[in-house]
Amino acid sequence: MSHNKPSWLTTFSATLALSLVTAGQLAAQSCPDPTVVTSDAVGTMAHVRYLSDDRLEGRAVGTAGARCAADYIAAQFRDIGLTPAGSQSNYFQSFPIRKGAELGSENALTIGATTFSVGTDWMPFGFSASIGLEGTLIFGGYGLSSPGNPQDEYTRLDISGKMVVLEWGDPDAPQGGSFRSDPHFKATVAAGRDAIGAIILAPDDSQLPSLDGETRNALGIPVVIVRGGLANDVRAAARSGSRSKITTAVSPAMVEARNVVAVLPGSDPILRDEYVIIGAHYDHLGYGGDGSLDPDSRDIHNGADDNASGTAALIEIARSMAAGPAPARSVLFLAFTGEEKGLWGSTYFVDEPTIDLESAVAMLNLDMVGRLVDDAVTVFGFSSATEWDALVDAANAALSDPLVVGKAPDAFGPSDHTSFAGKNIPVLHFFSNTHIDYHRPSDDWPKINHEGMDRIAELTEGIARRLAASDGTSVNWVEQEPPVNHGGGSTASTSAYGGVYLGSIPDMTPRDHGLRLTGVREGSPAEEGGLLAGDVVVEFDGRDITDIYAYTYALQDKQPGDAVVVIVERDGERVTLNITLGERR
Repeated sequence: MSHNKPSWLTTFSATLALSLVTAGQLAAQSCPDPTVVTSDAVGTMAHVRYLSDDRLEGRAVGTAGARCAADYIAAQFRDIGLTPAGSQSNYFQSFPIRKGAELGSENALTIGATTFSVGTDWMPFGFSASIGLEGTLIFGGYGLSSPGNPQDEYTRLDISGKMVVLEWGDPDAPQGGSFRSDPHFKATVAAGRDAIGAIILAPDDSQLPSLDGETRNALGIPVVIVRGGLANDVRAAARSGSRSKITTAVSPAMVEARNVVAVLPGSDPILRDEYVIIGAHYDHLGYGGDGSLDPDSRDIHNGADDNASGTAALIEIARSMAAGPAPARSVLFLAFTGEEKGLWGSTYFVDEPTIDLESAVAMLNLDMVGRLVDDAVTVFGFSSATEWDALVDAANAALSDPLVVGKAPDAFGPSDHTSFAGKNIPVLHFFSNTHIDYHRPSDDWPKINHEGMDRIAELTEGIARRLAASDGTSVNWVEQEPPVNHGGGSTASTSAYGGVYLGSIPDMTPRDHGLRLTGVREGSPAEEGGLLAGDVVVEFDGRDITDIYAYTYALQDKQPGDAVVVIVERDGERVTLNITLGERR
């Protein structure tokens, strides 16, 4: 929300340059020798062994381990003889991502007559605004509103124009952890109530947080944390209305992320300009944290099944198809990064394709194909083309050992095929099912079913060959309703925040400002109110929308039946929409 700041509030004027970590810096960590790592393995299992090696440290997007993985995949494509199809006449499609934040030199905090030391006594959060200001402190307790509760003092507290001091956590949740306990949430609410800054009091036994993992956009106010040993003094200062001066300087650290892209050119002079796309993501969760189902662990999450298995299958499908016979249509092989963060790599590719996407025949996605049990593989995407049913049956029947194929209609889901379905390209997603090791450090190579992974790769290749043949099956996109949830654990607007339902599908790709929508659910309040795919939401009922977090918080505060004003950017113009929220069913 835009509002007038007090005259004594001065914006910190220094320009904070983005820090781009270069390829050379990332490469400073040497990659393990593939011949050593894979010396006792062959085929797909050799690739799984390399990609899930501890020295790749879980292949988190933008890390040195992910760079080693991309280099390995590119080397395999080169050895197979595939043609580079990246963005700069090589095998890579590079794009910048935010990878944490960096502390500037102009950070200072004074409360009353006491000056605190940055890094020792306090620290700005990575989502803090970079700004200088002076103001009066006010104590806001835990900073959690419960409108309608007569005991809720925070709701009635006037924090406008003040710097609010808040306790860590949520006393109503186990161990104080909840959605509401996140300092980002508390600060967003405070900013929405016109506070000029927020100071969080850390627990006594905790360390000041690192800026390394922060990927959220900066808020419009400074947000800092003070170590627990000083909490009593700061709390007392806030209760007495002491004055505080603060300068925060935080800049996003940017690194290079890379998709790996190669093509097997078609042999037919006409059909070679059409493409069958086969893809798999190669990134995983690094040392855990966000996305891990073992959230307290900081052990390496090697992701052998998710998704070294799919990447290994992709490489060996490429090798087999390159060995002949030559396909009539071209086959594009894509190894994506950033899937675990919300389909970053595949979303970037479909927005900045290195081929003409209009010429894409279909996209086949391999994600978690390494734990086949009882011959059963689930294939998603049958609703995207009526021809899939017969085509998959024919390819499966041709196998020496056919699989038990579970046919699922969903063309949209939490993996990279969704990005292509969003462009009306028929898709299939191959999946050998989840398991107890999913998104945990225990997802490691000894648990991979090598034979099963190869059989799924063989089925995928059989489908690809039929699509790429000179008399190949034509598959035609079937118009359908996108799902509620979209990609990589992203949250669509039907999440259970008081049962409110909007029906928009957010794009998880990071943006400088606002939240882009990949689509809206048919018949939803979003569609009825005029929201469209491609709209960038910049304001929701008077609240500034900086990213998906601000969007989620704004929805959480509403109830079914509320009428809201949503402002979007569309084709370079701002459009105001009036929408009545529905109820989740």
